Amino acid sequence: MDTTDVQISTKTKLNRIAWLSKQDPKRSFGCLMHHFNLESLLDCFDQLGKDKAVGIDGVDWRTYAVKVNTNLRDLIVRMENMAYRPGPVREVLIPKEGKPGATRPLGISNIEDKIVQKMMQQVLESIYEPLFLDCSFGFRPKKSCHDAIRALQNHLYRNEVQIVIDIDLKNFFGTIDHELLENILKEKIKDMKFMRYINRMFKAGILSEGELKMGDEGVPQGSSCSPILANIFAHYAIDVWIKEMVKPWAKGNVSLFRYADDAVICCQYESDAHGIKEDLAKRLAKFKLQLNEEKTKLVSFSKRLASQGEEQGTFDFLGFTFYWGKSRAGWTVPMLKTRGKTMKAKLQKLKTWFKQVRHEMPLKELWKILVAKIRGHIQYYGVSHNARMVGKYLHEATRIAFKWLNRRSQRKSFNWEKFNLFLKLNPLPTVKIVHRLF
Repeated sequence: MDTTDVQISTKTKLNRIAWLSKQDPKRSFGCLMHHFNLESLLDCFDQLGKDKAVGIDGVDWRTYAVKVNTNLRDLIVRMENMAYRPGPVREVLIPKEGKPGATRPLGISNIEDKIVQKMMQQVLESIYEPLFLDCSFGFRPKKSCHDAIRALQNHLYRNEVQIVIDIDLKNFFGTIDHELLENILKEKIKDMKFMRYINRMFKAGILSEGELKMGDEGVPQGSSCSPILANIFAHYAIDVWIKEMVKPWAKGNVSLFRYADDAVICCQYESDAHGIKEDLAKRLAKFKLQLNEEKTKLVSFSKRLASQGEEQGTFDFLGFTFYWGKSRAGWTVPMLKTRGKTMKAKLQKLKTWFKQVRHEMPLKELWKILVAKIRGHIQYYGVSHNARMVGKYLHEATRIAFKWLNRRSQRKSFNWEKFNLFLKLNPLPTVKIVHRLF
């Protein structure tokens, strides 16, 4: 059997697991470690970014690739003998958008650990993806942020909603309890060797500013395995609870829309909303999670009242602010625009980047990167109703470019006349609606 055949065989087996999990949601699975074979791990290695940051061992993708088959065979032997131990995760703090001075931790694993985590992710997805509910959109195959936004926008348009519960969780990824998560996984995973490696991954620790930190909670953001583990935890802590405990007892329609830890609950009746918010805090406490009480709020968001001219609130979801507006035909419709704090943070980030690199590269290369940054912004924020805010970003980004290009030397490179001529020869992307919501 050649490499391609074994890869197909591994994928077929994982698809078989997914099919069985869908047919019988209560089914458990053993004998999972045989999926960690040379061909499947080689496939995982090929999926890793060649230029990604390296872990504490300092080994990058290209170095590992020189003897990749030998390295992976050695890894498999160590895994079979329970001699493989994941290394500590290197912690890097990156700025939080919309929160000047605030940071969030990003975990960077060793190259070998990334390979194992990638395979763990595939195994876990094959078991749990068929069980996840339609309300969950984050880090799932064939689902995206824009799918979540579109589903929420359509729900608000087609259903009467009085209150939206805008949920904010305190440090969700950092407070996931390891023991609780392991107990959840053991309900369906009976391969104890697989579970021991999950446990070792949890106990590997985080290297932060030269200090090794060990803990009983948190999954490092940046790990291939973290999104699926976080989704599994949130599925049982929130999604299943809403479906099985909240909806049957609510007086009206209750719908959850969740992307990782960013979530909103749409309630037909205000009385339901108050009860759900109170009970949600108690439910999360059972899983050692916490609501950010200051930021979790009930927002009046009634289409009927908005159409009657009564002012309604706004709420944020996935970088957008939702509000009621009027269509060209005069209909009251839910609209969205780039969140104000997010816009400000992105422009500040662009300004900081320009300031740092204006002397470090030729103008042609710098401009190429700027074009890519603006195109990426339009690709995400170019949704229905948001053309004005995308245009505002483009306008401000152009002004930032003019300012900092003129500071590449003591002598100004451009006046506005010359800069506009430069723009004609080297145009920036234009405003475009990439994602239509209806």
